[in-house]
Amino acid sequence: MIPYPHIDPIAFAIGPVKVHWYGIMYLAGFAAYLALGTYRARKPEYPLNPEQVGDALFYGALGVVLGGRIGYVLFYNLPFYLAHPLQVFAVWDGGMSFHGGMLGVILAMAWYARRIGLKLFQVTDFIAPMVPIGLACGRIGNFINGELWGKVTTLPWGMVFPNAGPLPRQPSQLYEFFFEGVVLFSTLWLFSRKPRPLGAVSGLFLLLYGTFRFLVEFVREPDPQLGYLAFGWVTMGQVLSLPMILLGAGLLRWAYRARNQGVRT
Repeated sequence: MIPYPHIDPIAFAIGPVKVHWYGIMYLAGFAAYLALGTYRARKPEYPLNPEQVGDALFYGALGVVLGGRIGYVLFYNLPFYLAHPLQVFAVWDGGMSFHGGMLGVILAMAWYARRIGLKLFQVTDFIAPMVPIGLACGRIGNFINGELWGKVTTLPWGMVFPNAGPLPRQPSQLYEFFFEGVVLFSTLWLFSRKPRPLGAVSGLFLLLYGTFRFLVEFVREPDPQLGYLAFGWVTMGQVLSLPMILLGAGLLRWAYRARNQGVRT
């Protein structure tokens, strides 16, 4: 067993204002996106310029925060928030849905792409390789908060998480950090370095993220307010990830078929 590194979720306080590590992780993800995006935008083969990278970050951040919170409320804990509506705004207590955040970003990017005269997939193909950095930062925030832990395990790297009982559990946040962050970023970054059909990078992102999340859900403890949805193992995360896998595979197929057939996309 590996000791869990107890880290105060509050990084520091300025008077009555408490700054949480969870929020700092979001800012770190946005900063990494801005740095990498600006670097890429200086190359002529990419459709966005450095100024547009910053604009896309602004609208994407709104999509992440609003979509992520709304998605969590709707998908994971609607009865609680109907009974306590003001708690919807308590984002510092955690409670963000990646799938909701992704939908929020897609809507924001669709609006922004139309505004600057580009196609949606031109924008999403550009930003997709940077998204895993933000996902990795978010999982570190989950780990510091001691939330979203895994199932009880006898593996030597199991950890006893605060508020999770006395038994060691799978550090599923770190699994997601590795697969959804490190592996996904490395794969998309290398894949996008060569010219690809329009929509291919976005499709690969959806396919890989959905697959990684679906698999990690097998060792992640389901949300207590939901439990398993079917068959004693299906979780809400898997239900929401399955459409991503199918859509990603379909988008990849469409992108390469369109290119091979000479269809303008």
